[in-house]
Amino acid sequence: MRATVLRTQTSAVARRPGRLILTGLAILVASFVVFGTVLVQQITERTVRDNLSGTPAVTDLVIGNVDVPPPTVADVRQIRAVPGVAEAVARVATGVSLGEGYLNLQSDPGTGPLSTVRVIEGSYPEQPGEIAITPRTAERLGLSVGTTTSGTAGELTAPAPLTVTAVVATAADAGYDAYAPESAVIDWARLTAVERVDVRVAPGTTADVVRQRVSAAVAGQPIRTGAEVREAEANAAAEQVGRLFVLVAMFVSIAVAAAALVVTSTFRIVFAQRMRQLALLRAVGASRGTLVGALTAEGALTGLVAGVVGVASALTLGYALPAILRATGRAVSSPGLPLTAAVLVVIGAVVITVLAVLAPALSAARVSPLEALRTSSTTSGRRGIGVPRLVFGLLLAVGATLAAAATISQLPKPDQQSYDPTLPLLLLIGSGTLAFFALVALGPLLVRPVLAVVGWPLRQLGPLGKMSVGGIGGAPRRAAAVSVVVALGVTLISGVVIGGASLQILADREMALSAPSDFEVTSNGGTLPPAVVARAEAAQGALARVVPYRKINEATLLRGADKLGDVGSGYPTSDLDLAALPTTDDLDVAQGTLADRGPGRIVLNSWVARDTGLRVGDTVALAVATSTVEVRVVAVLPGDGPLHAGILADPADLDRLDVSAAYTGLLADAAGAGEDGRTAGVRALRQAIAGSDGVGLAVLADERDRNDALVGTLVWIAVGLVSLTVLIAVVGVGSTTALSVVERVRESGLLRAIGLSRAGLRTMLTVESGLYGVIGATIGLVLGVPYAWLAVQTLGIEAPLTAPLLPLAGLFVALVVLTALAGVLPARRASKVSPVVALGVDS
Repeated sequence: MRATVLRTQTSAVARRPGRLILTGLAILVASFVVFGTVLVQQITERTVRDNLSGTPAVTDLVIGNVDVPPPTVADVRQIRAVPGVAEAVARVATGVSLGEGYLNLQSDPGTGPLSTVRVIEGSYPEQPGEIAITPRTAERLGLSVGTTTSGTAGELTAPAPLTVTAVVATAADAGYDAYAPESAVIDWARLTAVERVDVRVAPGTTADVVRQRVSAAVAGQPIRTGAEVREAEANAAAEQVGRLFVLVAMFVSIAVAAAALVVTSTFRIVFAQRMRQLALLRAVGASRGTLVGALTAEGALTGLVAGVVGVASALTLGYALPAILRATGRAVSSPGLPLTAAVLVVIGAVVITVLAVLAPALSAARVSPLEALRTSSTTSGRRGIGVPRLVFGLLLAVGATLAAAATISQLPKPDQQSYDPTLPLLLLIGSGTLAFFALVALGPLLVRPVLAVVGWPLRQLGPLGKMSVGGIGGAPRRAAAVSVVVALGVTLISGVVIGGASLQILADREMALSAPSDFEVTSNGGTLPPAVVARAEAAQGALARVVPYRKINEATLLRGADKLGDVGSGYPTSDLDLAALPTTDDLDVAQGTLADRGPGRIVLNSWVARDTGLRVGDTVALAVATSTVEVRVVAVLPGDGPLHAGILADPADLDRLDVSAAYTGLLADAAGAGEDGRTAGVRALRQAIAGSDGVGLAVLADERDRNDALVGTLVWIAVGLVSLTVLIAVVGVGSTTALSVVERVRESGLLRAIGLSRAGLRTMLTVESGLYGVIGATIGLVLGVPYAWLAVQTLGIEAPLTAPLLPLAGLFVALVVLTALAGVLPARRASKVSPVVALGVDS
């Protein structure tokens, strides 16, 4: 009997391949995602290894190491004289101070297999004093081919001329890079040693033989193979890739769990459609255990097919995509053939599907043989949940609440000096996990209350809206199973959106402190020449604003005759005009308000306030040398002060303290937008500081761009990862809708028979699919927003709690649209069935 039932079930699956695909679609997608992640990691690591190494691929030997004294110029000559050495290139770099900037002058042959640059304009340097520069360096410094400037480097005590002969393309362009042959760099800067020597072995000679000869010629110098050096360089870069994919694996695991939930839901629908058949099997002698075994075998077959198709699809795309990208000129490496990973993914798909099918199989096997006498081949789903499940769900909810309360109790206090987020984060993760499983258990009870709220507008639109809402409410267990997966995806994405917005605000505040403008000009001698400030203020076409300031390091705070705090010579104090800076609004204030700053009123940063014990409203004496002035604290910043100032004082107070009127620095912003505007600002300030010894220019906007790019990249990576769960949810909605269409063929035919048009039926079923998204997105936002805020607090990074309403509203709408679209094809299929045919179906 067991074999007979098993053959019956498997043959039924073979006759209905469409149902098999729909049932295993979520597992297929999950298998594709998991194995695709393995391939993407291989592609990324191989691309990093192949393209991000600073050592050319033809390098056979590398002489020199940072742990020992570097090779000398004499060593380089000896290495070149070794038999079997086809080419030896010394790598050396020196800093060059220009009258209007800075260059990192590096050696490179310019041509040949060991070169790392490519000439795009002019001719590569040949003589000392000739250099090639990168495109961004040319823009920033206002240089071009044929331009002659002067610089100081190495042993030079006076500026020597430098002539630009070429513009070269490189792997990275920082905006201050220059290149020249090694002999030119060594002779011009009068260097006696190099950083390392790259060697290419002559054809017909082995690297081992040449290595022994070089070792004898330059005894004591470490020698590594080019492959070893490239491997070390690539490993350093690939290590970051590995860390990233640890995070990826966590989100992929969540997506797999979501797929298991979707598969459980689809199997419940499939088994419900075959209740009469299962009852007939019971009637002819099949036991419950036999049915469970047969249904489980069906699940294993589904998982096997889905796993194989998913792995094969990922492998096809994994090999095709790099080839396509290489055809467009992008350096992307192909993955390997991880057979072990492929087998494990397929086995995992089978195991997960079997686990997902157990609960529906046990439920379906309880069917009574008398069900065979029913005229319908399906049975309606249960609408409630049993007492054990209710109790278990409530216990999970209580546990989630207690864990969240414990997390809140562990959050850092306002004046806490040290904070370890490990325990609060573990408690938060535990709370979120318990909350999710509580949602799974109690979902069928939550669907109707949520549907009553979110479905109210639809019910006001007429019969179609009422039938759509009724279709979801009539199967709350099914709606809960799919909506919970949608809710999980929305919870994760809303958490990322809120966390990213909070992190961006925090980053903006940090940049408002460390980089409050596009440019900063400072002097090593202590003060700026008045002409520099005047020329900068006159460059209005290139600079939007110029804010000069004074900064001293010897100010102290006194109460009576006692010096407050333990700061040694004094606190760094500035009279920077915050009102003139556009980034001032980004500053956070722990106490008081920045608007109250003025004569006799100062602002402290947090560490000065802690060191001195001062708070807003306290009155103290600000002292420089023997001069003092009474001031009142009007605000405290939560972190450092702008430009690392501990005290922000009014210019009038510094005048009363006999501080020199000469400015020590100035801040400026570019008048134009983008790289062109920034380049114009750099050139204007270079001209302003030309001829002023010891005056330097820092482009703070570059640091701000790198910071914004990092935050944006992290947020988009996180959104992409959690979108895997949303993808599984949308697939679940589509498969659930498609299977429910099969289950409700007779119902659809009846609606058509009483006058509902094809368009009306399509609209009703599409709206039902969209309601899965509405319910899931609503629950997801209700859970995601508070958990995201709590996560931000738990990290202890002092980021503000913010809810970006527009992105969250866009997320809600996008999920509803996606889930509605998932139901379009099944709805079109249902609308094409003839009412006469549909009424004749046992469904």
